[in-house]
Amino acid sequence: MRSIHSSLLATAGAVVRAAAVLMAAVGMVMATAPQAAAGNTASIRSSTATPRALPSVYPAPRQMTPRPGFVTLPATVGEVVGQHTDGPALREVNSVLKRAGVRHVVTATAGQPAPKAPVVVYVGGPSENAATAGALASLHVAGPEGLPSGGYALGVGREQGSQEQGSQEQGSQGWGTGVIALSGVDGTGTFYAAQTLRQLIQGRQLHDVAVKDWPSMPIRGVIEGFYGPPWSTADRISALRFDGRNKMNTYVYSPKDDPYLRARWREPYPPAKLAVIKHLIDAANANHVNFTYALSPGLSICFSSESDINALITKLQSIWNIGARAFAIPFDDVSESSWNCAADTKAFGPPSARDVATAQAHVLNAVQSRFIATHPGAAPLEFVPTEYSDTAASPYKQVISSQLDPSVVVEWTGDGVIVPTITAAQAKAARQVYGHDILIWDNYPVNDYITNRLLMGPYTGRGPHLGQAVTGITANPMIEEEASKVALFTAASYFWNTAGYDPHAAWLAGIKAIGGRAWPALQVLADNDYSSTLNPRESPDLTRRIDPFWKAWDDHGNMSGPALALLAYFARMAAAPGQLRAGLHDPDFLSEVGPWLGKLGRYGQAGAAAVKMLLAERAGQDAVARFYRARVRRDQAALATIPQQVAPGVMDPFLARAMSAS
Repeated sequence: MRSIHSSLLATAGAVVRAAAVLMAAVGMVMATAPQAAAGNTASIRSSTATPRALPSVYPAPRQMTPRPGFVTLPATVGEVVGQHTDGPALREVNSVLKRAGVRHVVTATAGQPAPKAPVVVYVGGPSENAATAGALASLHVAGPEGLPSGGYALGVGREQGSQEQGSQEQGSQGWGTGVIALSGVDGTGTFYAAQTLRQLIQGRQLHDVAVKDWPSMPIRGVIEGFYGPPWSTADRISALRFDGRNKMNTYVYSPKDDPYLRARWREPYPPAKLAVIKHLIDAANANHVNFTYALSPGLSICFSSESDINALITKLQSIWNIGARAFAIPFDDVSESSWNCAADTKAFGPPSARDVATAQAHVLNAVQSRFIATHPGAAPLEFVPTEYSDTAASPYKQVISSQLDPSVVVEWTGDGVIVPTITAAQAKAARQVYGHDILIWDNYPVNDYITNRLLMGPYTGRGPHLGQAVTGITANPMIEEEASKVALFTAASYFWNTAGYDPHAAWLAGIKAIGGRAWPALQVLADNDYSSTLNPRESPDLTRRIDPFWKAWDDHGNMSGPALALLAYFARMAAAPGQLRAGLHDPDFLSEVGPWLGKLGRYGQAGAAAVKMLLAERAGQDAVARFYRARVRRDQAALATIPQQVAPGVMDPFLARAMSAS
């Protein structure tokens, strides 16, 4: 083994002049992974004691203006709250301060003198805390008045009324008490301001900054609507926390395995199962996520039956009683050519698309008038039509447009079930043909139709003005809840700020946020599970190295640079499984992606062996080439037994070409 390897290195010349050279190059690549593009950062003049640039924040704020100066958080800070300051927002702020090294928080209520402290934090907008407006004014930062729900203002700086000089340890640069003010147009906005504050703190320091921010669309979230193994309760709790941290405000509970949602929809939940749903609703509320309960009666409902309509309303009432305020009635995946009861033929006529739509409108209008309209605080009723895609006129859609109560929101998947693009023009056309507000049910990154794939590329193909044409978007995730977060991080960034969305920057930022110190290894996994209907490009980082390698091979040119670059990347692939398992403290994620991770590492080993085989063949080292050819053949045989796909359309063709090249 040692003599073969030494022979290869000695004869490959310009490619791999010595083992130390190769390993240094590989090590350099492993240590210096690409940095996320900072599309929403700005540099400020600072001393060596200050951060050099304003941190990136995701979702990217609409307006974030850096100012000269910074605030250092001392061991003790003051905090001013109102009687109505949002509880989840306050808990998040205090958690952020604790993680930044603050040991004591001295609290005062609005109307009382602010605590005597080097830095004072004001939490709560106009409806929560009357003192925050004055704190923002002292920083010359505008408040959140006039913004939509979820909007907020955030200011960091120094009160300018005092001329007392402070020290950096006390959190000052210049004069005056350090001030941090978080003001939401509502409690949700203040909670979102806290999520931004979490990302602005670097160690114990914050740049002086003014932020004014608001969402592009009212509804932003996730719909658990896939087929296949459902998420566990722990998965759902994790998803709800993730949603709140990323300023998504909706979770639609629509798992296909809950019999009380579908086959047994008329029956009340047993107390233990109802308690689980209440637990989810409570977790959603704690993260400012609207829990939407989606009841699917279409497989057995008798549309003309008053008893069934009453059962439907009674079921919704049971969920209202435990805290839900948003509801949906999906009629997708049901027949347009048959009824569930003979009485419907008498009431609506022989089954047809038009008559089915009439029957559905009849039931939905009853739910709207007798339940939604009689429950103050209820969100608009949502409805998934049987014809839930495209913008073509049809008898079914004509009836929905003309007979369904206009306050009901229609869920729509685009011009197909899974589509590469959705534009504002398409959404406006859908609004016209359905005659109702449109909520997009986006089937990405869902993988229930390709369960051997992970879809971890960024959210793409949705236009910058889409938020002006729809009430919102809910993304249908993968069966693998934790692995879905890479794509959902980018989707959340788009939902919040459609015009300012940068898919690649958001993708890298999400990988860093999710991967922690193991993010370079997570990037390798995600890069090789990248393609989807939205974006057919697979393994972009890898293909950027494969293409020059084959060009140099075909041209009989200098192979040194392309070979080293490709070998270095294959080394990253081979090392990624071990690095993720050692550095990512998320056993659920590692369990979900285990087969894909193992295949990624094996592909890295096979790819490196293939490159060395080709170099040896070109150098005339037949024994070395035969050794690596046998290794590649063994790896190919092992890889073929793993059904999960990694780098589809990239790695297998690369290995096949390598084995046939000479």
